[in-house]
Amino acid sequence: MERSAGTFSSKKDADKEWQKAEAKVAEGRVGDPKRGRQPFERYVLDTWLPNHEMEATTRQKYTYAIHKHLVPEFGALRMVDVLPEHVRQWVATLKKNGVTPVTIKSLMVILSAVFTTALNDQVTYLHPCKGVKTPPVVPKPLTIISPEQFGMLYDALPDADTQLLVETSIETGLRWGELTELRIKDLDFSTRILTVCRAVVEVNPKFHPQGKRFLVKPYPKDKEWRRFKLSAQIVRKLQAHARARGLGRESLFFEWKDGANHPPRLQVLPNPDTLGFTEPNEAGRSYKHGTRTAYTTGKCRCEHCRAAFAAYRAERRAKGKDNPRQPRTRDTDGHIPADWFRKSVWRVALEAAELEIAVRIHDLRHAHASWLLAGGADLQVVKERLGHASIKTTEKYLHTLDDADETALDALAKIRNRKARKSS
Repeated sequence: MERSAGTFSSKKDADKEWQKAEAKVAEGRVGDPKRGRQPFERYVLDTWLPNHEMEATTRQKYTYAIHKHLVPEFGALRMVDVLPEHVRQWVATLKKNGVTPVTIKSLMVILSAVFTTALNDQVTYLHPCKGVKTPPVVPKPLTIISPEQFGMLYDALPDADTQLLVETSIETGLRWGELTELRIKDLDFSTRILTVCRAVVEVNPKFHPQGKRFLVKPYPKDKEWRRFKLSAQIVRKLQAHARARGLGRESLFFEWKDGANHPPRLQVLPNPDTLGFTEPNEAGRSYKHGTRTAYTTGKCRCEHCRAAFAAYRAERRAKGKDNPRQPRTRDTDGHIPADWFRKSVWRVALEAAELEIAVRIHDLRHAHASWLLAGGADLQVVKERLGHASIKTTEKYLHTLDDADETALDALAKIRNRKARKSS
């Protein structure tokens, strides 16, 4: 295969150019140098991001991160001009500005992916992220909800449907997207075998192929179907739930209810004299909580001030003084929005249960694994139930309950008591 290095006025100049071209071929640098002189912003937004294969949720996350953190720093630089020293300086600036190590690591993954593609496509000949270190991410120990704490939380949930959803979560260890996409056809009531083969994610409509809010993926997070058996008691509850509501094979087990748009507002407004005062505003003035003045002038957005202002607006609309706006409706196709459930159901139940630990809905998945292992389940079986790619991920749930060290402490006490008996 032949390539032309150009046309030259003398053989000496031609020889120099073909020798340079041969050297570039030997180094793997056969791309057009002009491509490396394009700005970082144009390459990322016009070439890399639109054509990079990724999940819809990943594309949404990457897009926001690129516009917020990468483009302001590297956008005006040419691709070939971005060097490791610039990346190190950027990491140091992020750290100085209080960006968490987890976020910095995530941003570095995005930047590294951009330059890996640019390097493979011969846009650049240097990977500026190589050798650049980020602040260490120290993993925090898992806090696992105990069966007693779960019972308190379960009792604090508002209705039977919510209780069944939460109980199914801890009985199966499903992720939220798998749990809320669970359909009648996925559970064989006779064999009690559950097949996890789909997941739903909620994205901004501009990242959805059809401009919708919920996107159903024909595979779970690990991209592999998994099948496992459920307990007889939870299957009986799910079957009774399906029969009572006349659910068909394609129906969701847990579906969004019309009218469940907002968290419940305070029905009885408390006495402002018992609520204390707001933080001082720009003028240094404080106002009583639970008053309109605290909301408008004091800029307080606590539940008491918001409720007082909402009651004031409702009273004016009832008297015809304001044009009532149309009630807000949630854009959903039947799937339960995660943020609505977290704010309207989960946090309310946590406060009512008065647990001493912070628990997320995803932590029920952790509790499922921990309880199984604490009860003597095989490590490989738990790995397959949860869909972990590596058994090391499953191993982190070993000995996570509060009473996990009791055996070790009993052994220590036994040895110490033996020494005491000998000395006596």
